[in-house]
Amino acid sequence: MIFFSIFPYAAFVQVVDTELFKRLQEIHGKDYQGFIATKLVPVVGDVRETNIGIAPELADEIAERVDIIVNSAANTTFDERYDVAMDINTVGPFRIMSFAHRFRRLKLFLQVSTAYVNGQRQGVVLEKPFRLGDTIGKGSAGSSDSSEQHKNAVLDIEAEIKLAFDSRRRADDDSASFSQEMKDLGLERAKLHGWQDTYVFTKAMGEMVINSMRGEIPVVTIRPSVIESTWRDPFPGWMEGNRMMDPVVLYYGKGQLSGFLADPAGVLDVVPADMVVNATLATMAKHGRAAEGGMHVYHVASSTVNPLVFGDLSRFLFQHFTRSPYSDAAGQPIAVPPMRLFDTMEQFASYVETDALLRSARAGIPADERLSQRLQELCAKSVEQTIHLGSIYQPYTFYTGRFDNGNTEGLMAEMSAEEKAAFHFNVRSIDWTDYITNVHIPGLRKHVMKGRGIATETPPSSTVLAATSTV
Repeated sequence: MIFFSIFPYAAFVQVVDTELFKRLQEIHGKDYQGFIATKLVPVVGDVRETNIGIAPELADEIAERVDIIVNSAANTTFDERYDVAMDINTVGPFRIMSFAHRFRRLKLFLQVSTAYVNGQRQGVVLEKPFRLGDTIGKGSAGSSDSSEQHKNAVLDIEAEIKLAFDSRRRADDDSASFSQEMKDLGLERAKLHGWQDTYVFTKAMGEMVINSMRGEIPVVTIRPSVIESTWRDPFPGWMEGNRMMDPVVLYYGKGQLSGFLADPAGVLDVVPADMVVNATLATMAKHGRAAEGGMHVYHVASSTVNPLVFGDLSRFLFQHFTRSPYSDAAGQPIAVPPMRLFDTMEQFASYVETDALLRSARAGIPADERLSQRLQELCAKSVEQTIHLGSIYQPYTFYTGRFDNGNTEGLMAEMSAEEKAAFHFNVRSIDWTDYITNVHIPGLRKHVMKGRGIATETPPSSTVLAATSTV
């Protein structure tokens, strides 16, 4: 397998030496590095460049030897600059598919996407491919004041690419204000066509590009929902970095955020990372072996067959942190109240502002006037950014689409009992109470927080969270 990365070889060595690979390390012992060398060939590349930034001679060798391409490169920030997200999520697949047409023995092109490319669709969402120019505006839950604009919107990907890149060239500016303008542009264009944010909009256009360019190349698109920690393999609870729901989980546990903007009866579509990997391997085995043309879509998602309800999730969090609380700076357990879920942005904003005032009052007013002014500014900024986070997450915490996974379940039905045991991805089998309280949160505390009880410094108000996604 050829492993592409924008990082140098030293970074690859760091990856294969992580705890994630401990099972292989135990099996192969001192021969582990040699075993890895027989399986993986790291190559530095960049989807933002022609031929993925690979030297011509090496590109020719890859085109001669490789028979399956898996593209998981993505910028997953919900409100990324339009030009940045476009370059990676939409034009990136164009460059990779252009390269793929040079391959002499290619059996399969596999694109890792996200189930949320379905935008603001409601009800059961089928596993259907996008075609060039598709828009969701007509079938989405757009706001009433823009409904006519949604109905009349026409998606021209070339025009969107030109708009994003021309805006960047015209400005030639890396200032914070221009960066915000480009973020606003991405959100504006996404919502015009029925998508909730720049991330899923540019990923959807990437799918369209691949479908339009594939020709006779067999293509599989894997669309996972919110990817969280491993359920079973290589061990329960592994994850790297904060995923979608994790910042809220961590700051709730540390007593810094006791409520969030979410529909208590709504569903958070979650799937463990190892189930996504296993489903991906199963599709590679099926379609890579058959090498039949066509475009095949698989949702790896839980909302239709085993939904996790926000009201239940908040209860699981309370139960876990009541049983296994964080410790404060003095080593004392932090008591958390039941998590509150707010139905409207107005309620959430009021809560954030009130909570900030209460925290500031408890902390006291410093005698130093400059320090006091600085703390007030930090408090105001924290409130603003926390409310902004709520607005970015709102399309997901009030999402009414439910992802059908009929193709994925059909794939499982074709597998033998031994294959199902080795490559398990049946989301129906997940016990959410056990997974959240005994697998996911402990894994989050161990692998992301590294066992720390609490950060050494805490802001005087609701904590600022980063708005990045899962896939």
